[in-house]
Amino acid sequence: MTTALETLTALSADEVVTHSYVRDVPLPSGGVLALVTLDNGRDHTRPSTLGPATLAEFGATLDGLRERASRGEIAAIAVTGKPYFLAAGADLSKVSQIPSREVGLELARQGHAVLGKLHDAGVPTFVFVNGLALGGGVEIGLHADYRTVDSSAAAIALPEVFLGIIPGWGGAWLLPNLIGIENALRVIVENPLKNNRTLKPAQALELGIVDVQFGPAAFLEDSIRWADGVISGRISVKRPNAPGRIERAVKWDAAIGIARKSLESKIGTVAKSPYAALELLRAAKSTDRATGFAAEDEALADLVSGDQFHASMYAFDLVQKRAKKPAGAPSPELARKIGKVGVVGAGLMASQFALLFVRRLRVPVVITDLDQGRVDAGVARIKSDIVELAAKGRISADESNRLEALVTGTTDLSEFADCDWVIEAVFEELSVKQSVFADVEKVVADTAVLATNTSSLNVEAIGARLEHPERLVGFHFFNPVAVMPLIEVVKTPNTDEATLSTAMVTAKALRKNAVITADTPGFVVNRILAKVLGEAMHAVETGTPFDVVDRSIDPFGLPMTPFELLELVGLTVGAHVLDTHHAAFPERFHASEALHRLADHGRIYERDAKGRIKGFDKKAVALAAGEGTALSGDDLRRRVEDGLADEVGRMLDDHVVAAAEDIDLCLILGAGYPFQMGGLTPYLDRVGASERVRGRTFHTPPIRGVAG
Repeated sequence: MTTALETLTALSADEVVTHSYVRDVPLPSGGVLALVTLDNGRDHTRPSTLGPATLAEFGATLDGLRERASRGEIAAIAVTGKPYFLAAGADLSKVSQIPSREVGLELARQGHAVLGKLHDAGVPTFVFVNGLALGGGVEIGLHADYRTVDSSAAAIALPEVFLGIIPGWGGAWLLPNLIGIENALRVIVENPLKNNRTLKPAQALELGIVDVQFGPAAFLEDSIRWADGVISGRISVKRPNAPGRIERAVKWDAAIGIARKSLESKIGTVAKSPYAALELLRAAKSTDRATGFAAEDEALADLVSGDQFHASMYAFDLVQKRAKKPAGAPSPELARKIGKVGVVGAGLMASQFALLFVRRLRVPVVITDLDQGRVDAGVARIKSDIVELAAKGRISADESNRLEALVTGTTDLSEFADCDWVIEAVFEELSVKQSVFADVEKVVADTAVLATNTSSLNVEAIGARLEHPERLVGFHFFNPVAVMPLIEVVKTPNTDEATLSTAMVTAKALRKNAVITADTPGFVVNRILAKVLGEAMHAVETGTPFDVVDRSIDPFGLPMTPFELLELVGLTVGAHVLDTHHAAFPERFHASEALHRLADHGRIYERDAKGRIKGFDKKAVALAAGEGTALSGDDLRRRVEDGLADEVGRMLDDHVVAAAEDIDLCLILGAGYPFQMGGLTPYLDRVGASERVRGRTFHTPPIRGVAG
């Protein structure tokens, strides 16, 4: 019978092994430092990862160094990585192949056993974080006695919760005992759930994850000199964030309780990994190292062998691979160069566009509006945002000055004459957008690209008055513009390849992920959301209580309820989106007069002074509630699931996007659909909606994940 260790070893047959290369470095004060460099032998575009074979070699290397230390041959051990990378964590391609809980448990124990050798080496151990460090890469450092960091390192993070697992090679116990519970909660739970936010080196230093920071010019040399100072006693390392008795007695449990309530309010209780992490962090207050690691082993084994991790890996693969090679994208060589950007509008959304374009493209950006007062206010808002970025340390003072100088405003469209890209951010009304582009086309060059940010209007119709409609493309951002990673690039029947290529290249330059969609109402994200919101409003208008409707789709694992989403996007906007979809597909999308009444009223919920929901606004309920046969939460959820399965099927049949994966990618990046659910189409397969409605699943075989 094959053992778990044998199965794990077999998984590494085709692993890209990260080797452990050792060289001895004489220390200035005498003695020798054994420097281990982790290097997978690939170019600087592929980070080193930690698969089973890599761990085995690293462990054997550390065993050999421990023997040398016992003989007095070395005074210290340090670990660093190849240029730009320490390690990007476990080899997820191998982790996702783990066939059973027993094998998952073996992987967890192997990680602890190998990395733990840094803690029990017989001499001081150091990790020189010379570049990207994620997951297990961070945990290598946590097991060592001391850590330095290169100020130019790309990112430092423990992203496991984002992927449906937990930091299971020591991170969940070591980190809170190094930097305190509140800081650890930020790194392990809060940051991963904020679009997988990472730390800059200076932030890692401030938190106490690393002990000292050096510049890239002489990072290794400086780190070795610093290590020598620590070994010789000339340098004393202080860790002010390490938890003391008061924190353990008073703050620890309270912080966990607050975090749990926050999670429940923001993401519900469907996702397992955040709560597993919370439990490990809670226990880290009073457990010893061995007990903490054993708890990590069990938790990681449960999650790695569970359905949510497999669903997360499907979503992760979409974001890491499909998003970087968008289906249907023309050659980037066809793209036109953008030397100046024009933004029509000077309101909040237009200002967000202008800030993003000037910051990422570093080209002149000019905004325009109906009168000078609005233009001046828009320019002032953009420049204020630039100054704020500098104040937060996101950009330098010199960069702030350069960016401010690139932003101008005008009421004279002739100043758009040399723009290569013009995007509008005006009222969502067809005639208004048509007039805007007809006026802009008169002054810009024939090669200038015209982009509309419409969320649901027909892009071809917007360009009906253009002499060159082939230059028009949809470029739909999501709010907040700076944060949301998706742009829906809408190709009309007229859009030419050069325009489409320019849009895709521009999206990439803006550091956004672009998905090409056909010119159809709502494109992808708003069409799906319109289906959910339309069913929610129809249910309350036909007798289903508000609270039943609001909790009916909890098993979807979405970050907010239907009515919370309506208030977030704006009730007026929501009503417009539903009207647009009803006009296009009256047999499938409900019109909602009640939503227009709610928009006039201005709210659905009663909230306290801090904006927290207290309950439903009584007048809102009276304005929207209707008579009829109330649905149960389960009945309504099934109705929504079947409606979505039908709509997704129609979108694929009509080639709105290239494949079901693109719909999932749009919802993950543009609507906050949780990784742990793996996307909408796998969910619809798992709950049987695809079979009920279409007689077949969207994926063969179905992708594992929570069934709701």
